[in-house]
Amino acid sequence: MFIQTEQTPNPSTLKFLPGRVVMARGTMDFATVDAAKPSPLAKRLFAVEGVERVFFGSDFVTVTKAVDRDWQILKPSILGGIMEHYTSGEPVVVEADEADAGAADDDEVVAQIKELLETRVRPAVAQDGGDIVFQDFRDGVVYLHMQGSCSGCPSSTATLKMGIENLLKHYVPEVVEVQAAQ
Repeated sequence: MFIQTEQTPNPSTLKFLPGRVVMARGTMDFATVDAAKPSPLAKRLFAVEGVERVFFGSDFVTVTKAVDRDWQILKPSILGGIMEHYTSGEPVVVEADEADAGAADDDEVVAQIKELLETRVRPAVAQDGGDIVFQDFRDGVVYLHMQGSCSGCPSSTATLKMGIENLLKHYVPEVVEVQAAQ
């Protein structure tokens, strides 16, 4: 098994491409060891000292390291953990995630926002090892949750304001601002 790695705009994260499907549907973000319980792969990666966050995309794993750790030391252990997981035959996630529950209740504006995020924003952000998830739309403000390499990325505010906000304002006149969800 050959696992490629790619740098991301966030110097604290690396994107690992195992050459296999990681998530058949959706994404998952594990901010803590406790959150990783449903995922044998995430638990294995959190066992590497210095790993602070794990994110799964369709065909990649993004790992965020502690600021005081060096990628040259962490990278071999993370590669080994991913390889060990795929040779074990265990699933990536044991419990299914129902992230899209309630999507049928969306009004027309929210549906349009989600469609733009899904078709134009998320594919571009996934190339950098992250994801952006719709959280809410209130009083003209779109609240988005940044995941993977986007979480804590130095350029995430610029991405939200200059990129995503301009795109949404252009196509959805009801949008007046985009903010990161807290």
